[in-house]
Amino acid sequence: MGQWLSSPEKETKKKEEHAMAKEIVDRAIAENAVMVFSKSYCPFCTKAKRALDTVLPKGKYTVMELDTRSDCGAIQDYLLDITGGRSVPRVFVAGKFIGGGDETDALARSGELKQLLLDNNII
Repeated sequence: MGQWLSSPEKETKKKEEHAMAKEIVDRAIAENAVMVFSKSYCPFCTKAKRALDTVLPKGKYTVMELDTRSDCGAIQDYLLDITGGRSVPRVFVAGKFIGGGDETDALARSGELKQLLLDNNII
């Protein structure tokens, strides 16, 4: 059986989970020039990663597969706070949110993604 929590306890736990998710996401974005929050089975995530593969050598971007994490929901809730959406993928370049799968693919096809990477000394 699950643990029963009172409403104040639930709120405290939710705030703690949010704070931990904030720390994890903020650190990942700060420490990685290109950061992708993804789910391994998501076709839009695959689309974003394939687009990145066209302009970056393998291993030059970092992927956090949220479906393998117990804090997936809290991380997606924090991504909603900072990007306006909780769906994946959420792609960041040089600390800046550039979009999801369709946006990343369009930027790659137009050449803007490569230019953004060059402008930020990532490639």
